[in-house]
Amino acid sequence: MEKMNRALEKMKMLVGMDVEDEEVAPQQESSFAFMDDLNRNCTLSTKQRLYGFAVCLTTGIACTLLSMLVFFNPIKFGITFSFGNLLALGSTAFLIGPKRQVTMMLDPVRIYATAIYIASIIIALFCALYVRNKLLTLLSIILEFGALIWYSLSYVPFARSMVSKVMMACFDTEF
Repeated sequence: MEKMNRALEKMKMLVGMDVEDEEVAPQQESSFAFMDDLNRNCTLSTKQRLYGFAVCLTTGIACTLLSMLVFFNPIKFGITFSFGNLLALGSTAFLIGPKRQVTMMLDPVRIYATAIYIASIIIALFCALYVRNKLLTLLSIILEFGALIWYSLSYVPFARSMVSKVMMACFDTEF
């Protein structure tokens, strides 16, 4: 029975639900006070979380794929591609909750990947909406795509080091 309870608690943690602790810790002021309030006020059932995740992820993937239709117009491509990436990134907040999402993104293992990924989305949108320069928008989308891959690899154990070693072996100029 104890194993079942632990498995149930792990599943609850996986989808972002609060796990009831036997001993209650005293309230502490934390830098995530806003996120704590957000988590308390945004309680969804497991079914609602799964629906939110599915809709947000599907919409994000659809925007990203539909952006290929306007590939030769880098400004429209940059807007739809970046919007699709933001939706796909936000979809996981439905599963694990916004606080845990931000905590995982700010984890020391992936803080630089997160910063580069979010900065590249902002740069792509800035180049597409404000500067309206096709070359800069295209370059920022290439940066965004690379940052997306590197950020995604940060969630797979040893994936970034493996990709780095493969890239070093492929592009090694010594014969």
